[in-house]
Amino acid sequence: MYAVLAGGVGAARFLRGLAAVAPPEDVVAIVNVGDDLELHGLRICPDLDSITYWLGGVVHPTQQWGRVHERFTVAEELARFGHEPWFTLGDRDLAVHLHRTARLREGVPLSVVTEEISRGFGVEQRLLPATDDPVETRIHTTDGRDLHFQEYWVRERAAPEVAAVRLAGGDDAEPGPWVVEALLDAEAVLVAPSNPVVSIGTILAIPGIAAALRTTAAPVVGISPIIGGTVVRGMAHKLLPAVGAEVSAAGVARHYGPALLDGWVVDERDAAAVPEVEALGIRCVATDTIMDDVEVAASLACTCLELAQECAG
Repeated sequence: MYAVLAGGVGAARFLRGLAAVAPPEDVVAIVNVGDDLELHGLRICPDLDSITYWLGGVVHPTQQWGRVHERFTVAEELARFGHEPWFTLGDRDLAVHLHRTARLREGVPLSVVTEEISRGFGVEQRLLPATDDPVETRIHTTDGRDLHFQEYWVRERAAPEVAAVRLAGGDDAEPGPWVVEALLDAEAVLVAPSNPVVSIGTILAIPGIAAALRTTAAPVVGISPIIGGTVVRGMAHKLLPAVGAEVSAAGVARHYGPALLDGWVVDERDAAAVPEVEALGIRCVATDTIMDDVEVAASLACTCLELAQECAG
């Protein structure tokens, strides 16, 4: 069984590739929920939904988030009443949020609701929220504001300078059902090319998860989200300095460290970083990590699994 720490589009694209080379029953994705928010009275889980839509084959092909063939009738009507359209929800997307919110209000845990939703889209891989407890990624800006991550990323377009990042509620949260077990029982643990601070970092901030990664017998192999000193998408380059990390493939490997990682995969454009990463005590290989099509994503997944075998050996 392969456990994948996942958040955002980078993780979704990687999981699509892994789905092409590994049986679905052998894949468990542990997904960030720090980005979750409540809007219009509804619980919205962007990372869980994006991964579900990608694996379910219904993601919008150009946006790479949200639903294909989406309409925005409800959003247009809300604007009529003066609602600020900074976080727009499509009509099809709203159905998912309505179901999730109703079930949560009935007392059903997020992990169970997530399984209902993923099965509804025909997703055979198991998606586990990192925690069932309410947590919230907060961005502290240098101008003194405390923003929800979505306010920073979507409404403010990641423009403010970041002073610090924290996971509100993280200290009191517990890992979701089967999360620790998946990490301890895995044949390999893969860290997707997700934002190291507000996707992977928020998963690791939940007590017990980082400890499980440090103690698992499984090799832990990660993929750099930084290519040639920049990001493919997202805002990791703005957040890494806030946690004292260098914006480079080797810098992210150093940020995670050899206590967490056994192997690290960088893009072929960062092949010169391989010796620097290996000097940290982390095995490193370079390959094509731009997953514009499923064939490249599948090849990347194979590279990760091969490196995991080498680390285990």
